Amino acid sequence: MLRKGKSNCITDISGISVGHVTLHHQIDKETTVCTGVTAILPHNRNVFRDKVHAGSAILNGYGKTTGLIQVNELGLIESPIMLTNTFSVGYVWQGTMEYMLKTTEEIGDTASSINIVVGECNDSYLNSARYPAISPVHAIEAIQTASTSPVEEGAIGAGKGMVCFGYKGGVGTASRIVEDQNEQYHIGCLIVSNYGKREDAQFASWPTIELDTPDGSIMMIIATDAPLYDRQLNRIAKRCAAGLGRTGSHLDNGSGDIAIAFSTAHTYHQNKQSMKASLTYLRDEHPIMNQLFQAVTEIIEEAVVRSLKTAVTTVGRKGRIIERAPLV
Repeated sequence: MLRKGKSNCITDISGISVGHVTLHHQIDKETTVCTGVTAILPHNRNVFRDKVHAGSAILNGYGKTTGLIQVNELGLIESPIMLTNTFSVGYVWQGTMEYMLKTTEEIGDTASSINIVVGECNDSYLNSARYPAISPVHAIEAIQTASTSPVEEGAIGAGKGMVCFGYKGGVGTASRIVEDQNEQYHIGCLIVSNYGKREDAQFASWPTIELDTPDGSIMMIIATDAPLYDRQLNRIAKRCAAGLGRTGSHLDNGSGDIAIAFSTAHTYHQNKQSMKASLTYLRDEHPIMNQLFQAVTEIIEEAVVRSLKTAVTTVGRKGRIIERAPLV
């Protein structure tokens, strides 16, 4: 196993901040709000003006993520990365757009457009998805309250209503350090876990139960300070499948298993007028690349387990109860 980062979380990469907004209250006997929003900011500057190199991988495409077409076309992320529930993608997209328009006057003027990235998982077993609980203001709040402190995990933010391996899932994070000669880099992840049956778990022996939940999904956000560009970050994102498989995922037919990877090593400046740009990046054949691939596998597996360990027993709609996993 590779060495863990100082706080073993995605904010071990300098400048990255994470914010959560969590909603949990009962409306009536049938209706309970049990959901939220999570924001990941790649650095503490304006992300539109200082874009980060990025890539993604769709392991199974039963998902409603916005913005990945442009990410894969241009290899850049230019907004906070937002996570929420399936039915709230539009509201979170709108709130993020409002925030970016307010803080970046050139969008829609001298710069024609902006690409907002929002990912989702289906929390409708515990959350009354048809009830319009999340609004654009919650996205703005998640962005504005984002912190570089160690990330809160479990049943919080976008993970509040999620179910993983029949137990309470949610937000998980982990990080590793890779090094060679005089070079050292960090790589971390933040995931929202919402998949799997108890008998599928490879890290525990749990009895089978029947829950009428969707096939499930997982959002996996990978960040690194290693100098990588978009093609290499696509390769990093693909390695999430190895870590996910270690936990017991089968990438089911109705699951949305989506990975987004970005590097903070270089930024692409929106307003530069020069014809050419250059960057330094790691050679693919250097041994440190294999360390990065190994690190992705390790942090995805660990983040899933941590999302279960840190969650709490949660009561949702129709009185449904999902217990915390018996993990220590």
